[in-house]
Amino acid sequence: MATNKPTQPTISPPSTGEGDGSVVMERLTQKVQPPSMYQVVMLNDDYTPMEFVVVVIQEFFGKDLEAATQIMLKIHLDGRGVCGVYSKDIAATKVDQVMEAAHKAGHPLQCVSEPVDL
Repeated sequence: MATNKPTQPTISPPSTGEGDGSVVMERLTQKVQPPSMYQVVMLNDDYTPMEFVVVVIQEFFGKDLEAATQIMLKIHLDGRGVCGVYSKDIAATKVDQVMEAAHKAGHPLQCVSEPVDL
């Protein structure tokens, strides 16, 4: 009857030259997936002033006045607008910053992050 004993690797003395049975290990390159991206979305409400939304977009998302105004109008007309696309942690931080600024100013502005569908 055969037994299943683990076999021990054999260790040979250090190599002294080429062609003497030495082993060369090759480095395998690994493909790294890019991080999942999340879009930061502001939601429309009937109470937050448009000017406040524009200022928040400029301050936290680095948009100029024209781009911030366009995003604000999209939020106002479509009920929601994407302010930027970031990695998960940065998107969560942006959402927290917007929500804190809205709360401090006494506005009910809502902001969420959602995974980007590729």
